[in-house]
Amino acid sequence: MKNIGFIYILTSQNNTIFYIGVTENLIKRIFEHKQKKVVGFTQKYNLTKLVYYEYFENIVLAIKREKQLKNWHRDWKINLIKQKNPDFRDLFQELVDAETDST
Repeated sequence: MKNIGFIYILTSQNNTIFYIGVTENLIKRIFEHKQKKVVGFTQKYNLTKLVYYEYFENIVLAIKREKQLKNWHRDWKINLIKQKNPDFRDLFQELVDAETDST
């Protein structure tokens, strides 16, 4: 069975620092970031705002995309986010609400 995957981009409240991650459970992972349970870069720089994510039917494809995005220039990442989220709003609650509505 294929494991689904997500790539996601977190940022700080003032949108200055970005973190790109990959996970099989996006809601759980972002919740962990918001609760400061993920030790490291995101905790150190208070990166808790979910501004972008992509879904993949296969975790291997998600990991490949994560590596690709990590090599992108900052401006490319910003433009990618702006295509789907021009206001850089936190998408986490919308994600939770959508999940709740579908169950």
